[in-house]
Amino acid sequence: MELTGDALLYSLIAMALLGLAATLWLWPRLARQRPLPVLVRLALLTVVQVAVTASLGLSVNNAYGFYTSWNDLLHPGGTALALAAPPPGGGSGDAGRLVQATAEGGLETVRDLLPQGPPEEVGKVESVHVTGTESGLADQVFVYLPPEYFIPRYARERFPVLLAIGGYPGPSLHLVEGLRVPLTASQLQREGRMAPTVIVMARPTVAPPRNTECVDVSGGPRTETWFARDLPAAIRSAYRVSRSAASWGVLGYSTGGNCALRLAMRNPDALPTAAGLHAEYQVPNDRWTDGDLFHGDTAAAQQSDLLWRLKNLPAPRTALLLVSTRTEDDYPATEQFLAAAREVAAAHPEFTVDSLLLPDGGHSFETWRSELPATLEWLSDRLAVPQDREPRG
Repeated sequence: MELTGDALLYSLIAMALLGLAATLWLWPRLARQRPLPVLVRLALLTVVQVAVTASLGLSVNNAYGFYTSWNDLLHPGGTALALAAPPPGGGSGDAGRLVQATAEGGLETVRDLLPQGPPEEVGKVESVHVTGTESGLADQVFVYLPPEYFIPRYARERFPVLLAIGGYPGPSLHLVEGLRVPLTASQLQREGRMAPTVIVMARPTVAPPRNTECVDVSGGPRTETWFARDLPAAIRSAYRVSRSAASWGVLGYSTGGNCALRLAMRNPDALPTAAGLHAEYQVPNDRWTDGDLFHGDTAAAQQSDLLWRLKNLPAPRTALLLVSTRTEDDYPATEQFLAAAREVAAAHPEFTVDSLLLPDGGHSFETWRSELPATLEWLSDRLAVPQDREPRG
């Protein structure tokens, strides 16, 4: 049974109910203070408690996506896959080793939120498992392919790419189910408001259950390397996407928004365009990060502090969009960052910053969904049209 599947959860609930019923029925018959009745009573109580605890734990895990598979649970921190089968999507070279089709992620539970119809008319969402060569990490992601990807006359065309990163804690499925990225992108493309774009949807928690804030943790998971190097390299090996960074962008909400802005500012050679929805600008030091991610390295912490970078380092060749609401708890930090960013942009045309600031809205999918169409349009307008094409024959 899949770790996140309904079958496992319902089985545990049934076990708990049956165990409780058996306990109530057998308890009077086991009242004697002899070794065997005492052992049976202990066994019944253990079964019920284990089943109830496991059901609760599984429900929480399914809601927040700390672990998306048995592999996640049994091998925390990311493990490499067996490098064998060819990937979906018609790749070449190392594709079969880096990207493999998988049943992980839970797409079967959200079919009504996927594009309905033939791929050449509505596009397609695939679930794949990606292995990183530099970071040593591996994780499941979703890949949305636009209709043009499957139309023969576009067979030699490459496509721009958006990397979408969810919040913490949460599975990549939240980008499909909660934020509804594929449905929104498909609609915008049909209306001519967004160019045909491949969208890669990932969670920030590639080393569950720790929140690594998409940075290379000192002595720990190299999450920034995963997002900025490994994931783009793997996607390029498996899909017809642009090899030029100018055609790549990144967006995210909440923790994913932090990641998007930080990845773009620190890696403009890989992801030069970014939109952060309700983002923060510093790496927190809290129970979710399991303490200081930089282990006291002040210089490394400053390098990941976006406001510090604006004030102390050369302006990056980056285009940023800040999206938030004036009622958001972190809105003062957004105002402060935006003011500093505009000052830098005025003196350095290679760095640009725009904002979408709504009067109200919470830290919720309802608010983020309302902001997503304008965000996707902004990103699409700034992703370069790929100039590279597939060779003939």
